[in-house]
Amino acid sequence: MSPALPDGDAAPDDGALPASVVAGADGRAFGVYLHVPFCTVRCGYCDFNTYTASELGGGASQVSYADTALREIALGRRVLADAGLPARQVSTVFVGGGTPTVLPAGDLVRMLDGVRDAWGLDDDAEVTTEANPDSVTPESLAALAAGGFTRVSFGMQSAVPHVLATLERTHDPRRIPDVVRWARDAGLAVSLDLIYGTPGESVDDWRASLDAALATGVDHVSAYALVVEQGTKMAVQVRRGELELPDGDDQAAKYELADELLTAAGLGWYEVSNWSRTPQTACRHNLAYWRGDDWWGIGPGAHSHVGGVRWWNVKHPRAYAGRLESGLSPAAGRETIDAEAATLERLMLHVRLAEGMPLDEVPTASRASVAGLVADGLVDGRALLTERRVLLTRRGRLLADLVVRTLAGFDD
Repeated sequence: MSPALPDGDAAPDDGALPASVVAGADGRAFGVYLHVPFCTVRCGYCDFNTYTASELGGGASQVSYADTALREIALGRRVLADAGLPARQVSTVFVGGGTPTVLPAGDLVRMLDGVRDAWGLDDDAEVTTEANPDSVTPESLAALAAGGFTRVSFGMQSAVPHVLATLERTHDPRRIPDVVRWARDAGLAVSLDLIYGTPGESVDDWRASLDAALATGVDHVSAYALVVEQGTKMAVQVRRGELELPDGDDQAAKYELADELLTAAGLGWYEVSNWSRTPQTACRHNLAYWRGDDWWGIGPGAHSHVGGVRWWNVKHPRAYAGRLESGLSPAAGRETIDAEAATLERLMLHVRLAEGMPLDEVPTASRASVAGLVADGLVDGRALLTERRVLLTRRGRLLADLVVRTLAGFDD
């Protein structure tokens, strides 16, 4: 069961935005997220808004999904124009899921064409799709590249068969070098996603996964600690004692190992869970989220943010398609972010970046606590003194939530 949508105000049926979203728009990049809510199987740890064919029931079709998404793209074009926003070309597109590549490459390209027709794409636009290693071929990757995609992010997760089995991932880890090579041969940049902290995963298992990822020569790696959400199959297995989660020390040791090996291989961290060979190979779409730019989220359950207004779509593909077919916005609710919430969000997101956060953006009442964070080894004292920036140390990255709570004045 995917997580419930947040509480919020009712969203207007026509999707109209308030005039306030125009302020400062020229200084914000504009991106598009396209959610593809389909998977061939549901992994036991997954709580994303995704569905297998058996879960969907009638009224929601993979075959017609691209056409449905194009309806929301057309809606988005009208809403942004009616709000009086200046014309801005799209700087980044990210197709996520689910497994976007369960759709034919032609459907993904058609959706991208819809974005291009609605708003235009920057000449150097970053266009990414997520993919499972067993959901692509050399031909499908070449078709994506020919259609305007520039980047693919493969859900590798692990190179160790028993770890993949626990996660209920279906691909053969021996396929990873092949799919990376196919993507590169097509002209696509490649990122690999890894998960650490799976029940039964040893430090040696984790090292093997890192070594396997680095052996492909990719320029970007994301490594996330496994979080077992309530309502997932894995949560039930843990509750029954069928699986045992590792402790915090195990996860910390694996994070430190990842940072050590990735850094030694020439990939530097730019966000707590992301490493890139150069600034140019970092994921610009995710950076736009972390920096508070504007984006329109297309698809069931997708979230959008424009000018301090955030909204989210109805979750189920059937309800999503039904509203658009009726000429209505698929938005289920929305909220306007006030100054206090915006400050907190800026703290939560900017502190996690390697560029750090200007000390002047820390709430005045919390600035005195920064010295204590330096003394505890969580914040880099040199960066604070020479650049007046709050920059996490490696230990601080492990305790980033504690740093944020402290800077926000919540750690009493």
